[in-house]
Amino acid sequence: MFFKVKTPEEVLEILQDFAPVGTETILIGEALNRVVSREIICAEDMPNFSRSSMDGYAVRAKDTFGASDSLPAFLELAGEVVMGSIPADVVTPGKAVKISTGGMIPEGADAVVMVEYCHSVDEKTIEVSRTVAPLENIILKGDDFKEGEVIFKSGTVLRPQDIGVLAGLGIEKIAVYKKPRVAVISTGDEVIPINQRPAPGQVRDINSYTLSAFCTQSGAIPVNMGLYKDDFAQLKEAVALALQSCDTVWLSGGSSVGTRDMTVNVLESFEDAQLLVHGIAISPGKPTIIAGIGNKAVFGLPGHVASAMVVAEIFLAPFLSRIAGETLSAGDHHQYVQAELERNVESASGRDDYIRVKLNRREGRIFAEPIFGKSGLISTLVAAQGLLKIDRNTEGLYKGQIVEVMLFKPLRGEA
Repeated sequence: MFFKVKTPEEVLEILQDFAPVGTETILIGEALNRVVSREIICAEDMPNFSRSSMDGYAVRAKDTFGASDSLPAFLELAGEVVMGSIPADVVTPGKAVKISTGGMIPEGADAVVMVEYCHSVDEKTIEVSRTVAPLENIILKGDDFKEGEVIFKSGTVLRPQDIGVLAGLGIEKIAVYKKPRVAVISTGDEVIPINQRPAPGQVRDINSYTLSAFCTQSGAIPVNMGLYKDDFAQLKEAVALALQSCDTVWLSGGSSVGTRDMTVNVLESFEDAQLLVHGIAISPGKPTIIAGIGNKAVFGLPGHVASAMVVAEIFLAPFLSRIAGETLSAGDHHQYVQAELERNVESASGRDDYIRVKLNRREGRIFAEPIFGKSGLISTLVAAQGLLKIDRNTEGLYKGQIVEVMLFKPLRGEA
C-alpha cells in the first residue's frame, strides 16, 4: 500500500525545501556549467576606453553632414591610430584619423566612417561619400558593463559567453556551488554485476549505470556504492555510509511489495528521518519513496529501469538543479517540441501518464509516435526521443491532436 501518495506538483514543491550544497572557489577555465554562489560585481568599465567597431576613419560627425556619392566631403588625414596605444593625433574640424576595429577613439572624434565609404584623393586627403551620425560605429567606454554593475547573480549557470565576460574583466577565480555528490545504490537479490552471465531469474545491474550517467548529464557527481542484497542491516549500513560522503542518496530497487516496505523501514530507522512521499500519482513510477534524513533527501526508486528513468527526468533533474544552486532557473528545465500525435492514446484518470514517444519528421511536419511497452523494458527508452504527458484529469489523447513532447536532455558536458 501507499500511505503518502502525492501529486507531481506536491512532490516538486517538497523538493524545493532542500537547500543547495556547499561552495568552493574555482578557476574560470573550469567554470562552464557551474553555478555562481555569490554575485559578481563589475570592478571596472568594460570596455575601459571608447573604441571603433569598424575599420575606417575617426571624424567629427558634423564634418560629414550632407556627404554623398555625388557630393563627397573632403577631409585632411591627420594620422593613424596605433592598435594598443593611446592616439597621438587629435581630430579637429575638417580632419580625420585612420583607425582599425578596436582602436581607441582619438580626442575630438565622435564617429567613425566605414572604410568602404572613404577614398584617398592623395596622401593627405580623403573623400567621404556617406553621412555618419554622432557615435555611429563607436563602442563607448562602459557600453558592455559599467563599474559597480551586477554582472551575474547568485544561481546563474555559466555559459561560454559568460566566462568570456569574466576573462574580459580580469576575473581569474569565482565562487560557485559544489557539484552535488549523488550516492547510487542498486538493490535486489536477483541483481548481479554486469561482467557476470545471468542465471535464470537473475538480471544484470542496469540502474546503477543509467542513474550514474543521468547524474553526470545533469552536472552532478555520481558515486556508485555498489550492489546490495535485500537485507535490512546491509542496506541500512549502505545508506548510512552514503549519507556521510554524499549530498543525496538514490536507492534503486524494491519493486515488490515486501522489498519496498523494507526500503521504507530502513529509511525510517534513522533517528532524524521523515517519510515525505510514499508513492507518486504518475505512471510509470508510482512506487517512488522520498525521505528526508537530516538535511538530505533519500530516494527509493522503482527497480524497473524505465520507471526509474521517468522519475529521474520528472523529479530528480529539477532536484539536482535545486541543490546545485540554480535558483535563477527554477522550474521546468526541459525543452519541448510540438508534434502531431500519430495514434489514439488511452489513459487512466487519477494519475499523470508519461508515454515514451519517437519523433518523425515528414513533409516539414513533426509527428509523435507512441512507443508502448512494459515498465521493465529499456528498449522503449532507447527508441524514444522524449516523453508525452497525459494529464491525470484526461482520459486520453486523439490521433491528429497537437501535443507537446518533453525532449530528453542533451549532454551538458563534463565541466
